[in-house]
Amino acid sequence: MKRVTVNAYEAGLVFKNGVYKRMLREGHYWLFGEDIIRYDLNKPFVPNIELNILLQDKDIAAALEVVAVNDDEIVLQYENGLLKNVLTAGRYAYWKNSIAYTFIRADISKIDIREDITPATLSHKLVAPYVRTIRVENYEKAVLLVDGKYAQILSAGVYHWWKNDISISVSKIDTRQLQVEINGQEILTKDKAALRINAWAQYRITDIETAVLHHKDYERQLYVLFQLALREYVAALTFDELLEKKETLAAHILQAVSEHSAAMGVSVTGFGIRDIILPGDIKDIMNQVLVAEKKAQANIIMRREETASTRSLLNTARLMEDNPMLFRLKEMEYVEKIAEKINNISVNGNGVLIDQLKQLFISKS
Repeated sequence: MKRVTVNAYEAGLVFKNGVYKRMLREGHYWLFGEDIIRYDLNKPFVPNIELNILLQDKDIAAALEVVAVNDDEIVLQYENGLLKNVLTAGRYAYWKNSIAYTFIRADISKIDIREDITPATLSHKLVAPYVRTIRVENYEKAVLLVDGKYAQILSAGVYHWWKNDISISVSKIDTRQLQVEINGQEILTKDKAALRINAWAQYRITDIETAVLHHKDYERQLYVLFQLALREYVAALTFDELLEKKETLAAHILQAVSEHSAAMGVSVTGFGIRDIILPGDIKDIMNQVLVAEKKAQANIIMRREETASTRSLLNTARLMEDNPMLFRLKEMEYVEKIAEKINNISVNGNGVLIDQLKQLFISKS
């Protein structure tokens, strides 16, 4: 015989020879050839024998709250309003005491989360392993496929689905204006001039379902459309014609591509040529042509200036012919210019030389 004590917030299960006999609550007891196992009422109940055997005792059945979780379920266990655990398939028992236990049962056999569970709870570290989360940014839309079948178009937001054997595929599409580079295009013109062209194109996805579901790699297809349209346009023109019609090239390419791109759910918004790279020999010829043109322009300007100068001299000569005084003033002007260049004048000779110089500065009456 032995005396045992069951403390507050404890329960004792009495066994004799391994067979359950009864449950004891708080108090002092005498046991005769029996054993006791104490359990903390503030912790989940984990029995040492089959739970069904214990539940046959009405006292234990009344003291416990048993939660059965099926294979395709999880149960969120809360203690006093706080998430404490996620229960998977099995049976769980909790003592009914001062702790308020609440449970939210969730069917995870389907992907949709229909239970009243907040997004914050779905992102909780205990729940996250059972949830698939997809974020669609404000500038994106997405196509949702469930088991390979089209389900819906997802707009901006955060989406949650239960994680199970059902496959989910989400294809995101950037709805902003996008740009594709069309670089290093080696193209022959109509007169066999080999050019390398670098271009760019801008586009926007207008029909996501068409672009993703009906076309594989729509970006690559759009690139090929621009590439072929550019080659077709350039190959139909000679090199000189291409240079003359360079301004109309973008509009022609846009028109040629727009109809095909619209069928892919893509709207083309812009196209431009970044570079036209010439072969070395053609580049040298173009430079020679440019130099020749500039020389011809310079010669024209020089001839124009010479003609104007000659015309001015002719007009001056006519005026001096009709006006001797004007002729004399012109002589004085030239003498003055000569005098500016000379510091000293030494004159040797008879009076005739002096008289001749004097005549240069004294006008005849």
